[in-house]
Amino acid sequence: MFRRLIFLVALSLASGAFAQQGDDPAALFGARPRIEQIDLSPDGRRVVYLSPGPGASTMVVMQELVGADASVILRTDGNPERLNWCNFVADDRLICGITVLQRRGNFLIPYSRLLSVGADGQDGKLLGERESFFDAYIRQYDGAIIDWLPGENGAVLMSRSYVPEAGRIGTRMVRTAEGLGVDRVDVRTLRSTTVERANPNAVRYISDGRGNVRIMATRPMRGATGQISTRIDYFYRTGGEGGWREFGHFDTLTEEGSYPVAVDPVLNAAYILRKLDGRFALYRVALDGSMATELAYANPQVDVDNVVRAGRGAQVIGVTFADESRRVVYFDRTYAALAQSLGRAVPNLPLVDFVEASRDGNRLLIHAGSDSDAGRYFIFDRASRNLNEIALVRPELEHVRLAQMRPVAYPAADGTAIPSYLTLPPGSDGRNLPAIVLPHGGPSARDEWGFDWLPQYFAHLGYAVLQPNYRGSAGYGENWLQQNGFRSWRTSIGDIVAGARWLAQQGIADPRRMAAVGWSYGGYAALQSGVVEPDLFRAIVAIAPVTDLQQVKDDARVFSNARNVAEYIGDGPHVAEGSPLRHADRIAAPVLLFHGDRDLNVLVGHSRRMNEALREAGKRSDLVVFPNLEHDLANGEVRRQMLDRIRSFLAAAMGGQSGSREPGATP
Repeated sequence: MFRRLIFLVALSLASGAFAQQGDDPAALFGARPRIEQIDLSPDGRRVVYLSPGPGASTMVVMQELVGADASVILRTDGNPERLNWCNFVADDRLICGITVLQRRGNFLIPYSRLLSVGADGQDGKLLGERESFFDAYIRQYDGAIIDWLPGENGAVLMSRSYVPEAGRIGTRMVRTAEGLGVDRVDVRTLRSTTVERANPNAVRYISDGRGNVRIMATRPMRGATGQISTRIDYFYRTGGEGGWREFGHFDTLTEEGSYPVAVDPVLNAAYILRKLDGRFALYRVALDGSMATELAYANPQVDVDNVVRAGRGAQVIGVTFADESRRVVYFDRTYAALAQSLGRAVPNLPLVDFVEASRDGNRLLIHAGSDSDAGRYFIFDRASRNLNEIALVRPELEHVRLAQMRPVAYPAADGTAIPSYLTLPPGSDGRNLPAIVLPHGGPSARDEWGFDWLPQYFAHLGYAVLQPNYRGSAGYGENWLQQNGFRSWRTSIGDIVAGARWLAQQGIADPRRMAAVGWSYGGYAALQSGVVEPDLFRAIVAIAPVTDLQQVKDDARVFSNARNVAEYIGDGPHVAEGSPLRHADRIAAPVLLFHGDRDLNVLVGHSRRMNEALREAGKRSDLVVFPNLEHDLANGEVRRQMLDRIRSFLAAAMGGQSGSREPGATP
């Protein structure tokens, strides 16, 4: 049985936060998702989620599933505080993750904090160690919830960051604990008991979902340099109160070794990711002292990237990976059968995720989406077999005709087939179109089949959009990853420009109307493509781009990961040769740059220097700096401005392609 109960509460709760968007495509596609980080209460009666407010602000919305009553219980303005998620820890209590950016001298310092708050938004309490005037150094990281202890109504296991005190004289009440430990915390009273004493080298703990800490990760320092190593050492406990035993190692630079992702209490085993024939596979390792290891799942084409869990417990029900689209292989027969039946109930929404389950397991919160549907949430009642649609992720696009994303492959210069996604304007015959090559960020990331607001916007304007998973992308094994997209930039950029040539050769793109657009590494790739192939693109748009590889290393020099960043970028001729800032004179196409001035991923100086270098070389370049925004430009109005500016820029640069169409109109 299928019923539809759409909640459009954000429209009424935002108190005018959402302006009338009308037929403005930039406003429609630039709007932040109306629902993010949704969670189901343990009793299955309510959901809580984040929803955008005006500008960069974010609201926490509490929504009743019966009666459709909703209320905004928390707000942050996005400057300097950002809400990242809120989850139920009990029917009447939430834990929310908050990040804060504060300036200290010449540096922006990120902080993260965990907040316990009532379901009505009252009685807020910070869960981390209390700050002291005598703290020896700043505490950037508050901690993490490693076990939600289902059924205990408000107690959690929390990894807590401890900072010792210094300079306190005349008292024995001096805190000496230092590093990351684990405490059992009552989120209402903040009473806590120590489960694992603070360890200065610890960086992570993994629980079995039943209140037992089974795995500890430590990260050694590089001697007395104050620099962290790329190696992570893992230790485990057998059942009970035994000491720590060596489990294995993982190198974050080479990705060699074993990376634990979960502990299954029923099997008394850890699930780990480890390479098999150059690709990550999932293994089970016994935690009984034998370390007996068996292969749980491997895919011969792509990396396995995670396990799938059911509810807040640690039950592992499957494994996930992405080839042409995201897939799940279920170990649990019940969930496998349920996924099949849901697929039949919502056949046009093949990307189905089990988000959360009620305490008794009867109610399931489910997300389903596709390439042409931004997604919607459902509540499935297992007893009655009712599937109720409760919310749209992007209701403003509900009646807009969206484009389909098609997996394709094209040959690189050496003949290697490059997996990609091609999005054509709705109703188009796919011939002689203005086109955009849109490389992803990372570089060790990848594009996947599914809704993506940027290519959808460009397709809506009438552009063909190609998203290449160039060599240097993650997910296809170590040979495909190469050294990385910076060290191996010639291969990565070569694959990207080959995609543009393929579009023209296939007759999809008009070779006189092609542009490169990218965000982060994608912005770097767009600029560097203009360096190596000056006559290929008629326009370049770079959002928060890296522009100088040496500057990436210099930007990290005062941080504890400076050596790791330096090793990732490497030394040699590729550093200068692969930096578009050093070759601005070679770029022929006009360039449009965007950047937030609080971006910590890529400092705004990269775009400022690139814009100056281009102008000094007599090139056409414009830079738009958005104040008080980070790398993701999480502000719907700013994104609208950016998209509209890009539309006008591309239309002028590519010979009159206006990009002006009514929503859903056929070109």
